[in-house]
Amino acid sequence: MLLDANYDETLNRWDVHLYGEVDIYNAESLKSELHAMIDERKADIVLDCASLKYIDSTGLGVLVSALKKVKEAEKQISIVNLKPYIAKIFTLTGLDKIFMIEVDET
Repeated sequence: MLLDANYDETLNRWDVHLYGEVDIYNAESLKSELHAMIDERKADIVLDCASLKYIDSTGLGVLVSALKKVKEAEKQISIVNLKPYIAKIFTLTGLDKIFMIEVDET
């Protein structure tokens, strides 16, 4: 899993691109990076998942943890360009109700 993050001052948000797989082996690293970003600047986060290939339950837990942290600052996490097969995981777990999700239908 690779993470590319930039803070957009004009929009007051973090633009984060996830690459590869988020699983038990790298979820802690993702959690550390997301929490550090949130501590640095309380802002909305847009997760671009166009290049995300896989996420397991540990990865989903990291996203929920980050969401709780941004909600404390009255901010939101949006997930964009989610592949349909990954979006299905969010639907099955009910996480589509707590995250703003945009599915990439192409």
